[in-house]
Amino acid sequence: METNLTQRKTAVEEKIPDIKKTLTMVEFLQERREGKEEKHEGLGDDLDEDGDDEASAPSTPILTTFELNDTLYAEAELEDTDTVYLWLGANVMLSYKIPAAIELLRSKLSVAEQNLENHISDLEYLKEQVTIMEVNTARVFNWDVKRRRLQKEKEAGAGQKG
Repeated sequence: METNLTQRKTAVEEKIPDIKKTLTMVEFLQERREGKEEKHEGLGDDLDEDGDDEASAPSTPILTTFELNDTLYAEAELEDTDTVYLWLGANVMLSYKIPAAIELLRSKLSVAEQNLENHISDLEYLKEQVTIMEVNTARVFNWDVKRRRLQKEKEAGAGQKG
């Protein structure tokens, strides 16, 4: 039981940093997108007539390096988008709008952190119960040793009288 809880705790501990990294990246994409929208809204009536303003220029993609595996990285250009693809596990990847993805990742992060706390408290409780059981086993053994010794003394006392 302790091994099972320890394995689950380790698995959750490995997932939390991945969820945090993904959440940070999706929040960055949202902030970048919101920044561009505010820039477009702020231009309003001040647009030039000739159309040479920066707002009409295509958005510059982000050049980034991302982790494919523990030791494998790849470079990519990220275009401005309102959709992200999240790997859910079990060979399932789904597309989400950025706000929905942030909400999902935040909920998964809070659930994972709660699970980690539960596993830690369960392990502490289990260790406490194992200690109590060992102490009780030692007490029963000592009681049995004392009982046998008293029984031998009675038998030896009865043998000397008879």
